[in-house]
Amino acid sequence: MKTSVLYGFHAVGVRLKVAPATVQELHLDARRRDARMQRLVERARAAGAQLIDSDDARLTRLAGSPHHQGVAARVAPLPKSHSLDDLLDAVQGAPLVLALDGITDPHNLGACLRVADGAGVHAVIAPKDHAVGIGATVSKVASGAADTVPYLMLTNLARALGELKERGLQVVGTADDAPQSLYEADLRGPLALVLGAEGRGLRELTRRSCDRLVRIPMKGAVESLNVSVAAGVCLYEVLRQRGG
Repeated sequence: MKTSVLYGFHAVGVRLKVAPATVQELHLDARRRDARMQRLVERARAAGAQLIDSDDARLTRLAGSPHHQGVAARVAPLPKSHSLDDLLDAVQGAPLVLALDGITDPHNLGACLRVADGAGVHAVIAPKDHAVGIGATVSKVASGAADTVPYLMLTNLARALGELKERGLQVVGTADDAPQSLYEADLRGPLALVLGAEGRGLRELTRRSCDRLVRIPMKGAVESLNVSVAAGVCLYEVLRQRGG
């Protein structure tokens, strides 16, 4: 079975919480014996994971990053996510989907997934082409949200948005030149929020697939926000309108 690597306390801790049986090996900085490490070790032992003492150099090689915090885990893949239809069929109340168009930076995707988890997003969707998948960096930045928020990479994003419309979701895109402010839009019902890459924004076909476009008011010299910041602003406005 193909395995992958998670690193950092949040990413590894969430995997031990949501799918402990998938954690096969836990590599630890042998010099760390603090309470946080001990709690993680206890959870790993309870999950039956093999514990391996490692040094900083070995952990860095395994994680592919020096920012491992003394923890790296070799894990089996999670069961594949259901289809988008299956996910939305199980939603009680108004569905909330985040669509990301052309996000290729793993740090941005990880931050978007973390925001999506906090705001109660039911699924994050992206095109298979011109988008980044889930990897170790995404999982680290997402602080565990890569294991809790379904992330589906779809063949045709515009077609998927059309199918969401058929299900009754309003598709709202963000654009700097939109005539309506985010705070003037009614976002309380079933909703798909669509964000594009920083700088380039939404691709033209994606833009045309939206029911409406909204903008985040910008009062300073900067023309746009980082996509994960924009996602946070927009999703928490949805949450506010829905009553928190």
